[in-house]
Amino acid sequence: MDSIKWYKSPEMIVALSALIIGLVTAFTSIYSAYVDREYARASVWPRLEIFRSFNGNSSFSYGVSNNGTGPALIKYAKIQDGSKYIKTWKEIEAFQNIRQSHISNRTLSPQNTITPVLYKGDNAKALVKADALIGIELCYCSIYEECWVIDRNNRPTALESCTVDINEMFLQ
Repeated sequence: MDSIKWYKSPEMIVALSALIIGLVTAFTSIYSAYVDREYARASVWPRLEIFRSFNGNSSFSYGVSNNGTGPALIKYAKIQDGSKYIKTWKEIEAFQNIRQSHISNRTLSPQNTITPVLYKGDNAKALVKADALIGIELCYCSIYEECWVIDRNNRPTALESCTVDINEMFLQ
C-alpha cells in the first residue's frame, strides 16, 4: 500500500483550496469596506473658502462659501486686526457702520455662502485700507469629525479637532 503525502490527498487539496478562497474573500471584503468608508467620507467633504468683495467706493464685504460636497460645521473663527485678536467687527474703527452676521458655531450647507460683513456706503475704500491688517481663520469639521483650519489664503490644513484659546475666539 502506497502512502500518499498529506498535502497530496484529495481531501487536503479541497481543504486548502477552501482556505485560500476564504482568505481572498475576507481580504476583498475588508478592502471593499475600506473603499466604501472613504467614499462615504468624500461624499460629504466640506471645503470652505474665504473671500473679499469690493465694488468701487460703494460696497465692501467678506464672504465664506462652502464649495465642498457636504456641510461644514464651523467650530470657531479668529479675527485679527494687526496682531490683536478681536471679539467683534466693531472693534475695528473702519468697521463701525457695517451690517454683520454670525460666523462662529454655524453649519454651512454645500454650495452656500454667508456674508459675515457687508458695508454699503460712500466710504468703502476705508474698509479696503483696514483690510490689509485683518487676518481671518476658520476651523470647521465634516459630519465625520474630520477637521480643517483655513485662513485667507484658502489652503485647508487638516487637524485632529478644533480647539481655540477663549481669548482669541471671535464672538460674532
